[in-house]
Amino acid sequence: MTHKILQIRLFPASCTRYSFLLCSLAFIAVFCFSNPLLAGSVKDLKSQQISEILFNIKAYYVDDLPLTKSAEDAFNNQQVEMLLNQLDPYSKYLNENDLDALFNNTNGQYTGVGIEVKEVDDNITIVGVVKNSPAKKAGILAGDIIVNVNGTSTQTRSLKQVASLIKDDSFSTVKLTIKRAQYQRTLSFTVDRREINLESASSQLLDSGAGYLAINNFSNHTLHEVALQVAALKNDYRTPLKGLVIDLRDNPGGTLQSAVAVADLFLQSGTIVTTKGRYYDANQAYYAKRGDILKGIPIVVLINENSASAAEILAAALKDNKRAKVVGNQSYGKGSVQSLIPLGDGNTALKLTTAKYFTPAGISIEGVGVTPDVAIAQATLPQSNKAVIIKNEQNKNTPQFEHEILGDLQLVKAKQLLSMQ
Repeated sequence: MTHKILQIRLFPASCTRYSFLLCSLAFIAVFCFSNPLLAGSVKDLKSQQISEILFNIKAYYVDDLPLTKSAEDAFNNQQVEMLLNQLDPYSKYLNENDLDALFNNTNGQYTGVGIEVKEVDDNITIVGVVKNSPAKKAGILAGDIIVNVNGTSTQTRSLKQVASLIKDDSFSTVKLTIKRAQYQRTLSFTVDRREINLESASSQLLDSGAGYLAINNFSNHTLHEVALQVAALKNDYRTPLKGLVIDLRDNPGGTLQSAVAVADLFLQSGTIVTTKGRYYDANQAYYAKRGDILKGIPIVVLINENSASAAEILAAALKDNKRAKVVGNQSYGKGSVQSLIPLGDGNTALKLTTAKYFTPAGISIEGVGVTPDVAIAQATLPQSNKAVIIKNEQNKNTPQFEHEILGDLQLVKAKQLLSMQ
């Protein structure tokens, strides 16, 4: 899975449109749970770019990699690629297209069909469909298995290869042939690519009188969206808000500033997160400013094994500051910070791990994750589409509601905890 948090600050390099630091890119045109080490080709790198890459790795990479002067002089494109492959999975070279996609994504936009794919039991499976996307309007569903893309079978293709087929812009539309449970024949869909605005947050008042807030990712707009959703829940005059469930399940991350700002909404004081690295500016501490938007109303945070990076920062900040109980599964454990460093004229860049982040308790969650206060395995209700909860709360008198809400054991536990406070 590609997990990400984005931290934007002026970088002491050439002043181009790409001169900032980050922790990772949030989405690509097809959401893809894969982990390619190199996002762009390095075969055409010029000697100046090679020198810049070596300099930045020596100066800023989170671990001190010994590179001798003679090795630097002898480095060529193939050796640079080998060097990049020795770095952690989140460090990579980005070409111009990758950069454009990165900035569109961190602004809550991307161009594509609107599906999230994952390899499940050797099948390329759609695990999420973006709201208001071409795929959603075409009738594609989570759980559909992709068997063919634009006439090319996916049977012997890797997840990365299938994602590339779907993103191939030589086709103005994407023809997907899928296998769906309970259908004997395959189904075909022709889907146009277009720019999609991603919603970071959605909410609903639960039947218990508590609010439900789903945060799907952390973009530059998430703070604004969360504040609006919480205000709407508080201003629902049917009943005073009794508590808030923040659902971070399957949230892969996003911008660091966004995670810090959202955490600050619910905290009166305390440390939110700290970062530590080899160079001076990599060492930062973020603190909550006075003012809790909920004025002490109890909070329960839901996490699972796919909650990562910025999502883990928020969960840990609320947990360690005793502001919320955390329910669910151990989170993913992505605790490193990446920096986006421009190369040459700024049309390409190096995404490099420059620091690790630590929870308010001083713990690194890298490779470990956030441990929930109440561990509950969730095997019944898939969380790739959180809209099902909101939909079912709006139609709670239907048999479908009773089956699916009762099947979401983590949400049931969250509501019980809130009712006890």
